Amino acid sequence: MAALPDFEGMAIFAKVVEARSFARAAVELKISKATVSKAVSRLETRLGARLFHRTSRKLAITEAGRKLAVHAVAILAEAESAESEVLSQAASPRGLIRLAVPMSFGVLYVAPLLPAFFKANPEISIDLHLSDALVDIVGDGFDAAIRIAALEDSSLVARRLCDMRVHLVASPSYLKAHGRPKHPKDLSEHVGLSYAHQRTQNAWRFTKKSVSAVTVRWEGPLRVNNGEAMLPSLIAGIGIGVLPDFIVGDALKAGKLESLLPDWSLPSGAVYWVTPPMGLKPKRLEVLADYLAAKLGAMGPSKR
Repeated sequence: MAALPDFEGMAIFAKVVEARSFARAAVELKISKATVSKAVSRLETRLGARLFHRTSRKLAITEAGRKLAVHAVAILAEAESAESEVLSQAASPRGLIRLAVPMSFGVLYVAPLLPAFFKANPEISIDLHLSDALVDIVGDGFDAAIRIAALEDSSLVARRLCDMRVHLVASPSYLKAHGRPKHPKDLSEHVGLSYAHQRTQNAWRFTKKSVSAVTVRWEGPLRVNNGEAMLPSLIAGIGIGVLPDFIVGDALKAGKLESLLPDWSLPSGAVYWVTPPMGLKPKRLEVLADYLAAKLGAMGPSKR
């Protein structure tokens, strides 16, 4: 009979990926750092592949480690879910959730919802990572992420939390100086401001019923990795930009910005709860996802 897989080693490896540290994984598992290191080394020997690049200052997962992490994290999550059911934790979910959220959306919408969540779920803790960068959920050890996008197909599991419109905007002063574009093709003659994490840099794709899609490219002086950081330059009339409703909504209402090309549509996005591909999920993840879906759906951040 073939030897069973090293489930313990995989579980410890998954915790190291989640914690991004041998020492922190040891603390969470309540075992020694040496035990963690031996388990990972044992797994590497068994698989004939290095799972981490280790230095005195940094721990980085290898390509082989990323591939294994997808399965190891799923195995650990299913084991935790099974224990939760046996231990009747459904009524009292517990544990740590490592959650990645876009910076501005996290500050404006997610963070204000957390106090009530903690009061209702005192045994759940959240490690909230705020960044507009597209994190590697599995490789960086996150349990879940919130993403605002027209989501591409992937192996990740996505749940729609609420809609999120985007707007092509410019200030009245910019339009007075440069004119108002009447067709997407006109934008190639205008100054564009770029969001660093958009799918295609310095390009926007527009659609209209019964008309072929139009992709337009442009040049501009600013590229930012946070949507709110684009607002001052937009309002000052430096250029035209595309941003989600929750960032530009107030400026549009105040007349500081105007929405352009209303007859044309940009790729519409939504707010998604994204998790690694796994079967059973720990109850704490389900509880937080349900809570955010209910609250964000009721708040309607796209109608702010």
